[in-house]
Amino acid sequence: MQGVAALLKRHGWSCQVPDRRAVEWDEAAVAGWAKETWPHVEGPWWRSVPGSSSRTRRASR
Repeated sequence: MQGVAALLKRHGWSCQVPDRRAVEWDEAAVAGWAKETWPHVEGPWWRSVPGSSSRTRRASR
């Protein structure tokens, strides 16, 4: 992150970080979304079928 900050400063910009959370932030809605929706979006981390490391040859193993 220091490299980005140096580049910004060199060109006359500054790192902008919000001072506080948004007024309309709803912690309960965020927690509900994370519990109910995120697992469906994220999906399982394992594959249900054997995979391949090659993008062009499906059965390279």
